[in-house]
Amino acid sequence: MYAVIRIRGTVNVTPRLKKALEYMNLRRVNNLSIWSEEQQGKGTVVKVKDYTAYGKINDETLKELIAKKAKPAVIGSKIDAKKVFEEIKKGKTPRQAGIKNLFRLSPPRGGFEREGVKASYKVGGALGDRGEKINELILRMI
Repeated sequence: MYAVIRIRGTVNVTPRLKKALEYMNLRRVNNLSIWSEEQQGKGTVVKVKDYTAYGKINDETLKELIAKKAKPAVIGSKIDAKKVFEEIKKGKTPRQAGIKNLFRLSPPRGGFEREGVKASYKVGGALGDRGEKINELILRMI
């Protein structure tokens, strides 16, 4: 599964990219959503790489994210974090598991990398594909 975090705002964003970000539930900075690794999800993630950071989320980080930041899909219902985690690992979407596919995070403790939010991760910035390093960023933002 991919974890996608919106890093940059909406100034000078083309309407096409704005629509893609809204489709992914990334309407604000520091929002996170989870996407599967199938072709459609991967294509959309790569399309918005200049405004987001993404990578493969591991099980421990996903458990902690669900336990601390998940919101129920139906207002007033309770969340069983273990049950939701198991259903997501079986292949269900977060909505089918009973939570919203939107996690509101705080800015990372210690800030972003030295080049800031306008450069890609490969050259020392915060944007683009992080691979397994996305888990460290998520834990700093929870």
